[in-house]
Amino acid sequence: MEEEFEFEFNEDAQNSVERYEEMIRNEDQYFFDAQAFEYIIDNYIEKNDPVKALQVIDYALNQHPYAAVFLVKQAQLLLFTNQVDRAFAALEKAEMLEPSEADIYVLRGNIYQNMDRHSEALENYEKALTLAETTDEILLQIAYVYQNMHDYENAIVYIKRSLEQNMENKDGLYELAFCYDILDKQEESIQFYQEYIDNDPYSYAAWYNLANSYHKLELFEKAIDAYDYAILIKENFASAYFNKGNALVQLDKYEEAIEVYKQTFEYEPPNADTYCAIGECYEKLEQMGEARSYYKKSVKMDPKMADAWFGIGVTLNFEERYFESLHFYKKALDLDEENADFWFAMADAHYKLGQIEESIEAYYKVVEFNPVDVEAWLDFSTVLYEQGKLVEASETMAEAIKNNPDAAELYYRMVAYMFALGKSQEGVDYLENALQIDPQKHYILFEYLPQLSNNSTIVTIISKYIK
Repeated sequence: MEEEFEFEFNEDAQNSVERYEEMIRNEDQYFFDAQAFEYIIDNYIEKNDPVKALQVIDYALNQHPYAAVFLVKQAQLLLFTNQVDRAFAALEKAEMLEPSEADIYVLRGNIYQNMDRHSEALENYEKALTLAETTDEILLQIAYVYQNMHDYENAIVYIKRSLEQNMENKDGLYELAFCYDILDKQEESIQFYQEYIDNDPYSYAAWYNLANSYHKLELFEKAIDAYDYAILIKENFASAYFNKGNALVQLDKYEEAIEVYKQTFEYEPPNADTYCAIGECYEKLEQMGEARSYYKKSVKMDPKMADAWFGIGVTLNFEERYFESLHFYKKALDLDEENADFWFAMADAHYKLGQIEESIEAYYKVVEFNPVDVEAWLDFSTVLYEQGKLVEASETMAEAIKNNPDAAELYYRMVAYMFALGKSQEGVDYLENALQIDPQKHYILFEYLPQLSNNSTIVTIISKYIK
């Protein structure tokens, strides 16, 4: 029965459109009932021809001047063609004719929302809520306004109300995940999705969002299980495969991750991100040829993929092709010039090539863009120390400690520099600090300057902390 009705509907619609176009060709005036006009207008909207649709509305309003439905459609099209003032005017007329029509207030709310006039948008949506038969979409619109106001708590309230009415609304589930993410309330989000799944165990979107929340809490095993459920329900869910691959990477399961990343290609065309992710897995497995080939596929697809350019450099560096690696690090830095990891790799390659000044310049960039990278500070000061720049090495270490006051490694290194500069009392002060933070790491001191293990003052102080 349903198919037969759809056929009649299509036939009626088609006849109406043909009659209308015949009327235009004949420059005549035919009469159409309101339903026929709606068919004709929708036909042009579907064909993405707002100008013709607006023309039909003019005819419709001539023949049916009290039908608010045409004024609402007119407002929609005027809004689509950026004629905001005229859209407002059409809605005003529609409201006078039929003040209980919810669509009037929804559309007016949309306009105010686009203009960032939040309170007026909310006022109209609230009015629409009292008039509409189904309100899940309106509740979602209200949530979007609160999001734009950065009031994510209220946004969550309205998204949940929307989902209570329509469990199938995937947009609502994703928006809710976004709000929980912004508020960093992953535990609450997990609780919500678990309750949601109890009511609707076949919602792939709920499983997917649950998995993402587990992922953000670094509960990777649980995340993988939830991604698997999402994939079980929706086999072609490429994003779930990709994120599952990311979770496997976090567990150092690189071979499995590669397989899962490759599965995305069955359900969507390969993209630069996935190629790059596969490249990183091969890099971690030290299969540098494979890694490089995937990184190259990535940049071929998207030349702005900084991580992939960098990855090519890393594979060359691994093969001790330092000079070649610099070229690719530079390409990565051209795209992302404040990336401390890229500068760190540059500094290291220059150092290995004996280009000490360039290496020092690059290290300055590393610690400027990531002052909490303890490893970088240690390497940077080592380069200075090896060049006989003892004072600069100690000044660099002082700066490092200022940025990382809880990193014992830096204090132990500073002890070595102070003793090398003949400032033994200052060295002892730094040693006391280091031992208070982490006495177990005292071996770092002797690794760096083995001769200090014969220094009785140092040995005595350490023995107070190490039983």
